Amino acid sequence: MGALKYSRQRESIKEFLAGRKDHPTADVVYMNIRKSYPNISLGTVYRNLSLLESLGEVQKLSCGDGAERFDPNTSPHYHFICRNCGCVQDIPLVPVGELEAMASERFEGFIEGHTAMFYGICCQCRKDGE
Repeated sequence: MGALKYSRQRESIKEFLAGRKDHPTADVVYMNIRKSYPNISLGTVYRNLSLLESLGEVQKLSCGDGAERFDPNTSPHYHFICRNCGCVQDIPLVPVGELEAMASERFEGFIEGHTAMFYGICCQCRKDGE
């Protein structure tokens, strides 16, 4: 594959994601990118997000709500999902390598990595519920 052609729109999507910690959906990315590029289509945003994921520049998360979310942090890490408001947050926990070793002992295939999602109530929803 040849060199990837530079795209201002793609760079703007990367910059938008880089400043976020909330793991936005493609729709949220689209609504924000439209402020700078009013003629951009949702399909273009989806294609660029998919390309950025395939290049290893963003991480795609399926959080069980049907909407995929995008995380600029591509290093191995865990996530928390609030079952009340649906927010997705990083958990500052070093991934447990022993977990992959334990799984490998019980699985004949080759394990390349793992993800983990923790569920509960976020601190904001806990405060709002008091």
